[in-house]
Amino acid sequence: MTTFLTPFTFHNGVTIRNRYLMAPMTTYSANADDTVSDAEITYYRERSFGVGAVITACAYVLPNGKGFPGQISAHSDEYILSLKRIADAIHDGGAKAILQIYHGGRQAVRDLVPNGDIVSASETVAADGGMARALTVEEIEEIVVAFGETTRRAIEAGFDGVEIHGANTYLLQQFFSGFTNKRIDRYGGSVEKRMTFLLEIIESVNRAKAQYANDQFIIGYRFSPEEPEEDGITLDETVQLVNRLADEKLDYLHISLGDFRSKAHRYSGEKENRIKILKLIIDGRIPFIGVGSIYSPEDAKEAMETGVDLLALGRELLIEAHWVEKVAAGEPVITEMDMSRDNNIPEPLMNMMKRNVGWVPGVK
Repeated sequence: MTTFLTPFTFHNGVTIRNRYLMAPMTTYSANADDTVSDAEITYYRERSFGVGAVITACAYVLPNGKGFPGQISAHSDEYILSLKRIADAIHDGGAKAILQIYHGGRQAVRDLVPNGDIVSASETVAADGGMARALTVEEIEEIVVAFGETTRRAIEAGFDGVEIHGANTYLLQQFFSGFTNKRIDRYGGSVEKRMTFLLEIIESVNRAKAQYANDQFIIGYRFSPEEPEEDGITLDETVQLVNRLADEKLDYLHISLGDFRSKAHRYSGEKENRIKILKLIIDGRIPFIGVGSIYSPEDAKEAMETGVDLLALGRELLIEAHWVEKVAAGEPVITEMDMSRDNNIPEPLMNMMKRNVGWVPGVK
């Protein structure tokens, strides 16, 4: 535990004050014009005093990528001032500010995107049960550019980095997955070809960094390790992906898991802990962030034993906003939501938590 409370330096020379980060969690709480709300600013500031860095909820890079009501936008320059408010609030507590950027693809909300036009890697079923159409090559190229432009906006807004969201079944994952990518051009087919889109996005983000920032701007990548569908992502495919990403111009890799203890399901090797398997593949080439059901200091210690370099705290920071500070001081932390306390959680996020009983312990 002591090691994770000491500063950590990335390969690009950036140092954060400890090895805990706030995981990205959707708030559903932006203003009607998709600028950040005052409630979100309070929420981020409250949680910025202990962790080394805060990774924000995902911001969409194009209008047809919006996946949630009340989601912040970063798709045009008019949102730079809104983004700056978030970065400034996080900096108030001394944490580094990392903007997660993404496109929802087939998970976008039809009523919230232009003309109800849902897109994906290939024609496939959308989240609402309707159909998503296949992107043209020209549209793919526009999305690649949009990720770079959104990175520029993050830099101008004062963020310390961006996290490319390649997880949770959103567009980048849809391209990597054989379940949703049936293309026969250079963007589909083999595992290597299904990486093409996301590698082009990484390159676009790095071009923006080179033009508008310096070497200390952080670029991370988040991924999900497996899918349940027959043609979906297997851990064997993710091993290939992670092996490639570890050699890209990235500053960290961030696995998306509901529980850090979860074991491999669709894997040709021994079905042990997913994080441990991938940590061996990474082999020290790039920092690796673990996450998932870390509530108590005992949970954190067990998660550290997987070998990760950093830990992201999600739901526990909803329950106990100052978890890191309390652990550092040797004070007890609560691991179930106390509904009588004011945790500075925006009302739409709290309502979502109440609808999804069990997602956050203690929420009623």
